[in-house]
Amino acid sequence: MKEIMDAFTDNSVDRLVVVASSQVGKTEAELNMLGYLIDQDPGPVMFVMPTVDNAEDFSKRRIAPMIRDTAPICGKIRAARETRGAGSVMKKAFPGGMLTLTGSNSPASLASVPARYIFGDEIDRWSRDAGGEGDPWGLLEARTTTFYNRKMVQVSTPTVKGHSPIEAAYNLGTQEKWCVQCPDCGEYHFIDFSSIRFDYETIEAAGKKQYMVSKAEYACPECGCINSETTMRHQPMKWIAQSPEAAKNGCRSFWINAFTSPWMGWKTIVRRFLESKDDPEKLKVVTNTLFGQLWEERSDVGDENELASRAENYDSELPEGVLALTCGVDVQADRLEYEVVGYGFHEENWGIQKGMIMGYPGEQETWTKLDAVLAHEWKYKNGKSARISLTFVDSGYMTTTVYEMCRNRVKQHVFPIKGMNTHEAPFVSPPKKEKFTAAGGRVAQVWRYNIGSDAGKDHIYTGLKVQEPGPRYSHFPANPETGYDTLYYMGLLSERMVWKDNRWKWEKIPGRERNEALDCRNYANAAFKILHPNMDVLKQRLEGTEEIMRPRRKPGRRSYNAMGGML
Repeated sequence: MKEIMDAFTDNSVDRLVVVASSQVGKTEAELNMLGYLIDQDPGPVMFVMPTVDNAEDFSKRRIAPMIRDTAPICGKIRAARETRGAGSVMKKAFPGGMLTLTGSNSPASLASVPARYIFGDEIDRWSRDAGGEGDPWGLLEARTTTFYNRKMVQVSTPTVKGHSPIEAAYNLGTQEKWCVQCPDCGEYHFIDFSSIRFDYETIEAAGKKQYMVSKAEYACPECGCINSETTMRHQPMKWIAQSPEAAKNGCRSFWINAFTSPWMGWKTIVRRFLESKDDPEKLKVVTNTLFGQLWEERSDVGDENELASRAENYDSELPEGVLALTCGVDVQADRLEYEVVGYGFHEENWGIQKGMIMGYPGEQETWTKLDAVLAHEWKYKNGKSARISLTFVDSGYMTTTVYEMCRNRVKQHVFPIKGMNTHEAPFVSPPKKEKFTAAGGRVAQVWRYNIGSDAGKDHIYTGLKVQEPGPRYSHFPANPETGYDTLYYMGLLSERMVWKDNRWKWEKIPGRERNEALDCRNYANAAFKILHPNMDVLKQRLEGTEEIMRPRRKPGRRSYNAMGGML
């Protein structure tokens, strides 16, 4: 941090950009800059965080202790408070200036007063539009116009490539990276995750994977020599600029990650990676906050023709490998659409039947046709059979009708679900009782599950990228009678991730409004997640003399934890 803090006091530098992972000291550097300017070079200061609540919390947890424990600063701020009455959580007066803390979501504060110093903390998580008044950073920069000796500091962990304000700011500066000298060839390189070589063991405990990292070492990209973390931490280090001429424009920019953090060991970083590698959202966090890298959205899974080319001829209704069946049902104004999906070990899955039941969902006849699907005994090549163990029906349309139809079919393990369209929602949650007005005006109740639709779609698309049969691979039948036609594949690939309102969102691809195939697969996957069957037991039953049948116990609240044990 020394070079970064020295740049803050350099008269030729008016803009400082720091891209940093967690636990490398960037916040301490900001506090030191604040302490310095209050004590040595005062002026009006704006310190802006993503939200007003963030700013208030930062003031209490970090700034207040610094003031309290630093005698010169404490004395100046106390004296200002006593003589001028200017002191609060969000404003700190001192001789020659005033520190104002606020959030990027408060346009009135951003445009309120001139400021010689502006600090933008975690700018990648700022609002993109300050209450309709435009870019928050642009509003802040305008506050410094009248100061010839202004200082602007932007600090953040990186987020998404191509949508990261801190990346854009960094590219305008000197683009300096903290590099370490290789003890073998003498070349300096920035240590990133691609240069780390590691060994680990996987341990299964209570059905969960635990990773034991035994070794994490550095491989020099220049000479290929391997050195330990201890060796590299004692090597010479320095900042190396890729665009040193940018200093003439008064902008210095720095990039550092957790591999040089004194508080974060390499084995810990590798273990965090292993724990998150199968979950895109968790992996995104590790990539940003530990690797200090921009997240790049994974490549597309291809078009419907590529996906259809994977279709295969099953030797029976249920191919070898299928151990459990679930069904997802989407409700439309004139029909029910459904998909029956089979699952094997490690989430390998098989499309079994995609169907459409025409008829008004408010009519009993429409649901009677669905009953026939749910009661069907799907056959293996050896003559054994299996039924659908759990069915999830979307209740977003004709909610009361869906509640009543599902309640009447609770013995067939048919439950309504509600999709939560936010990445913060977990894929599946325990069921909740929902009251509704049933036919005849009586009050009834039904168990309803909430599912995180966005998380489920992430899971589907990452699984479709698996190219070889095995864990997470998706099989599709070639038999046209199973319903897996071009329209199905177009529906399965009908949505894409877009960056809006400072986060990723799913939206329909123009011209592909039919997304029922994607929704049905999402609901079926959620049902399997809730079911959580013991696959070893199912395999033993299939290999023995007993047929795999759906569970007979009526599920209630306890079904969330017990469903798997019922098979």
